[in-house]
Amino acid sequence: MEKTRALDSLSALAHDTRLDVFRQLIQAGPEGMAAGEIATACAIRPNTLSNNLAILSAAGLVRSVREGRSIRYFAEMEAMRGLLVFLLQDCCGGRPELCQPVVDQIACNC
Repeated sequence: MEKTRALDSLSALAHDTRLDVFRQLIQAGPEGMAAGEIATACAIRPNTLSNNLAILSAAGLVRSVREGRSIRYFAEMEAMRGLLVFLLQDCCGGRPELCQPVVDQIACNC
């Protein structure tokens, strides 16, 4: 992951509502959630939710699929893994072996 993409992702998550929405989608797992379900679960007005989902989508952290009149949203776990690996790849003051187990676990989708 390049630095600009990491900054976009971090910026998108640096808002309490967007962080709540992203965490809700992570909890939903591969089934994702319809927009109305997200709004209810996070106690967010639909227009506010739409704006926040657009920001998360632009950052590559969320994807959507239209299902008739509804839209289902999913957390983009590969993007999150990429962000976490980017943040940890140079950790531990020149002793990467200290963080390597975490990086390996994130990278292998364990």
